[in-house]
Amino acid sequence: MSQIENVDVATAQRLVEDGALLLDVREDAEFAAGHAPHARHVPLSDVPDVVEQLPREELIVCVCRSGSRSARAGAFLLEQGLRAVNLEGGMTAWHAAGAPLVAEDGEPYVA
Repeated sequence: MSQIENVDVATAQRLVEDGALLLDVREDAEFAAGHAPHARHVPLSDVPDVVEQLPREELIVCVCRSGSRSARAGAFLLEQGLRAVNLEGGMTAWHAAGAPLVAEDGEPYVA
């Protein structure tokens, strides 16, 4: 398995501002509860099915709740020839750092 580089929240935010895709690989209910604005949602189990639809020219910042599932997704993307990094600490770290969070309904939280 390919080794994925971990980045902190500040670096992830900067990368996204510079055009990287933020790929949230959590389950539907987790994403609906609270996610980063402009994140693209693809549950981990669906990543192999959509890999051909992901941008090859952009860096992909993978995120989940704590960083474990997204590390697996990122390693898979690297093996497929895409450029990817992992948000260390996931959405838990994102929220703790005060980064923006939105929800489908109600007050956002990290599930």
